[in-house]
Amino acid sequence: MTRDVISTCPVCSSELSITRLQCRGCGTAIEGEFGVGRFGRLNREQLALLESFLRARGNAKELERELKVSYPTVRARIEALVRALGLADESATADDEDGADRPSDLAELRRTVLERLARREISAEEAAAILRARKE
Repeated sequence: MTRDVISTCPVCSSELSITRLQCRGCGTAIEGEFGVGRFGRLNREQLALLESFLRARGNAKELERELKVSYPTVRARIEALVRALGLADESATADDEDGADRPSDLAELRRTVLERLARREISAEEAAAILRARKE
């Protein structure tokens, strides 16, 4: 039976590396140190969001319906996923055309982040990172 590869140590939470690969067909084995890749580092919730995003063809309104969450929550989850994949452009933020955040958007983001934190969908560190990224 094939199992999913875990990417973090269950003891200390450090990133694990793969040390042996073996071909099922011919038995050839390769040993060394291999990473799991950026998608292998995602947790189950992040993978589920990515799958939903692809099913919705990137349509945020469709994601709202499928996930049964608000649009700001969808945006926050996608932003967290982008950061988890290491694809975030640190200079890019969701600003108005004049470069200023709308106060209602900031309040909605804070509320959404706190709700996700309360539901234990994200850690305190992730919540702080999302809010810090918005301030910068």
